[in-house]
Amino acid sequence: MTRKLSLAHLSAIDLPPPELVRAAAQAGFDAVGLRLLRVTEDSPGYALMDDPALMRATCDALAQTGLSVSDIEFVRITPELDPDTLLPVLDAGAELGARHLICAPYDDDLARLGDTLDQIGAQCAARGLSAVLEFFPWTPVPDLATCWDVVRGCAPHVGVLLDVLHFDRSESRLEMIAQIPPARLPFVHVCDALRHPPYTTQELLYTARQDRLPPGAGQIDIAAILAALPPETPLGVEVPMAHTQPIAQHLRRLYNSISGL
Repeated sequence: MTRKLSLAHLSAIDLPPPELVRAAAQAGFDAVGLRLLRVTEDSPGYALMDDPALMRATCDALAQTGLSVSDIEFVRITPELDPDTLLPVLDAGAELGARHLICAPYDDDLARLGDTLDQIGAQCAARGLSAVLEFFPWTPVPDLATCWDVVRGCAPHVGVLLDVLHFDRSESRLEMIAQIPPARLPFVHVCDALRHPPYTTQELLYTARQDRLPPGAGQIDIAAILAALPPETPLGVEVPMAHTQPIAQHLRRLYNSISGL
């Protein structure tokens, strides 16, 4: 495996960033994704931009382990969002050495969504990050084709985040991947799940947030998706799931499952 492998925070969301970094390093990962903004009421976010002590502890853990930060997440792009309010988050990402900021599409006006994303992308670029837009089947950007339509109108440093779960549960097609320049697909989120279409919105949300499986343990054709990508595309394993194993064993299982792809 020549790809760089990262651990998405949602795979162990109850671990604060310093503990996540150390646990990811022990499991064998090269990098982590860090959730700085709360996404749902029952899932934490770790506001390093507002907590200097936690930021120092996180930077210390990164320096001690040699891990890097793949991405920070995630920004909900709504009609009301003022990109300038994100500057403390982006500054925190720059301090962490993060490469990407994950954005989520929650604006029905796709032209306005693209404009906001482009503004965020410019702010990211000024700090050494890139913005990526992730598509979700329950949002105004439900599939890869729609996501690319939005992103292609932005500056070249704005990209697409493909999550294999959302790719599988949407109307996305494998041949669409080849139409996107590799630089616009800077990394991919990987997991697995059982397949039982069609899906209700509630089923989509439940699986995405708390009921995924390690790669190879479900029915998604991950191999076909990865085969459509350049062989060096970094992978992030994002597997929120109930488990009874100690966290070290759980993360090692995730590492073994993704490194074996």
